Amino acid sequence: MSLAPLLARIRDCRHCAERFAATHSAHAPNPVLRVSPTATVCIAGQAPGIRVHRSGKPFTDPSGVRLRAWMGVDEDIFYDAARIAIIPMAFCFPGHTATRADLPPAPDCARLWRSPLFEVLPQFRIILLVGKAAQDWHLEEKAGMGERVRRWTDAPPAESTIERVPLPHPSWRNNAWLKANPWFETETLPKLRAALSLHLP
Repeated sequence: MSLAPLLARIRDCRHCAERFAATHSAHAPNPVLRVSPTATVCIAGQAPGIRVHRSGKPFTDPSGVRLRAWMGVDEDIFYDAARIAIIPMAFCFPGHTATRADLPPAPDCARLWRSPLFEVLPQFRIILLVGKAAQDWHLEEKAGMGERVRRWTDAPPAESTIERVPLPHPSWRNNAWLKANPWFETETLPKLRAALSLHLP
């Protein structure tokens, strides 16, 4: 299947409608992703939050502000689908618990759509694995998020055609980790921006 009909099927997907209706947020599916046949950078995130669910635009929240700062790009570049694809592990907001905490990404989404989507998007040269869920799906080795980020930071530039970059999620929930690991800002981020500069003309 080519990209256009596959994307149409993803946007029409209602596989998790009953699951979402049963959450505290009682919302309907609203798949949010950005892809194109020319983007060479891919952001593999976790799942849309409630703000993104409402706006229909990925990373329209404080996490997006921090991620763009990490990448060293402005909104014009970040939202240019011709250059950057945004493909979360689940395309829809998974819902709130009774305490208004976000539920984890719905696992069926990746099982149904992830492999077919990446099969028709072979042009990626760098994939940012934002959070453990994306890292677990895209990386073979078993390790914690911090170990994976440190390993990539210390490694020489990738020799393969696709570089997979593990990153912590830019949520405020990781503030303590970021404070405890200052090397992420001083070592990882300069290397990340240098890698991105090769693929974002």
